[in-house]
Amino acid sequence: MTIDWHPTASVETLRERAQLLGEVRTFFAERGVLEVETPILGHGGSTDVHLDSLSCDALTPAGRERLWLQTSPEFHMKRLLAAGSGPIFQLARSFRDGEVGGRHNIEFTMLEWYRPGFNLEELIGETTALIRALLPHDPGPTRRRRYRELFEQHLSIDPFQAPLTTLRERAARHGGMAMDDSARDDCLDLLMSHVIEPQLGIDGLDVVIEYPASQAALARRHRDAQGEWVASRFEIYLRGTELANGYDELTDADEQAARFAADNAERERIGKPLVAYDKHLVAALCAGMPQGCGVALGVDRLIQLALDKHSVAEVMAFATPVC
Repeated sequence: MTIDWHPTASVETLRERAQLLGEVRTFFAERGVLEVETPILGHGGSTDVHLDSLSCDALTPAGRERLWLQTSPEFHMKRLLAAGSGPIFQLARSFRDGEVGGRHNIEFTMLEWYRPGFNLEELIGETTALIRALLPHDPGPTRRRRYRELFEQHLSIDPFQAPLTTLRERAARHGGMAMDDSARDDCLDLLMSHVIEPQLGIDGLDVVIEYPASQAALARRHRDAQGEWVASRFEIYLRGTELANGYDELTDADEQAARFAADNAERERIGKPLVAYDKHLVAALCAGMPQGCGVALGVDRLIQLALDKHSVAEVMAFATPVC
C-alpha cells in the first residue's frame, strides 16, 4: 500500500495563505485590538446540539481528567474579557468531530474577536471591512437580509408562524429524508442550508439578521418589528458560503447556565452524549463581562474564496485524510 504523504495545499498556496494571515494581523493592529492565545483544551466542551466536541483523557495535577478540544476559543476569550483585556482577537485551532467536506475539516482555523462597547451594526461594519480587505476583487454591495423575509421569499412560509407539520413536510421534501420526529429548529436549519444558503452572497455580501430566538446560542435576544423574540446575532454569506457568525454577547450568568442545561437536555432527548459545560465561563460572567459584541470567522473558507480554490483542503497544509 502506497502512503500519500504530500500536503493537501501547494507550497505556493501556503505562501499566499501566510500573506493573508499577515494582513489579518495588520488589520487588527491598526485598530488597537490585542492578539491573544488561549488553550485548545478546556474543562468544558460545546453543548450545542448541532456540534460534536472531541475530548481526551489527560493526566493533570488534579489526577486523570477528561478535557475537551475547543470547538472555538470563545469560552477562554470571554474569561479574558471579564478580566479586563479590552478588545482581543485570536487565530485559533479549533475542532469539531465529523465535519469533513469541501467547506469543513475536523481541525480548522477560527478567527474570533471581541469588541467591548460595540453594537451589532459596528461589528458588521468591521467584519465586512476585513472580508473585503482579504478578497482580491470587490464582492459587491453589503445587504441586510432578515431571516423571516428569506423564508417567505424562497419557501413562501413564515418560519416563526408555520405549523411544525408544514416545516417537517418541507424539510423532508428538500432534504430527502424522514423528518417526522424532527424539532422545529432542525427543520429550519435544513431548509436554510439546502434551499436558502446557496442563494446568498452571489453578487454581494449578505448579512442575515433576526434569527429565531431559539437559535440565539450565546447571544442576547430582542423583539423584532413584528414583536417576535429574535436572536441578536448575524451571519455573513459570500458565494453561498457562511463566513462569519456574530453575537451581541450574552452577559447574564444565570441565563447562560440555563441555556447550557437546556442544550444538554435536548442532547439527551435525541440520544446524543452529554457534554460538560464550562463552569469557568459561568463564573467569569458572574464576576462581570463587559457588554459588547463578538464574531467568529472561518479563516480557511475565506482563504479558499480569496484564492479561488474548490475546497478548504486546498488551502490547508494537511487536511483531515479521507479514505
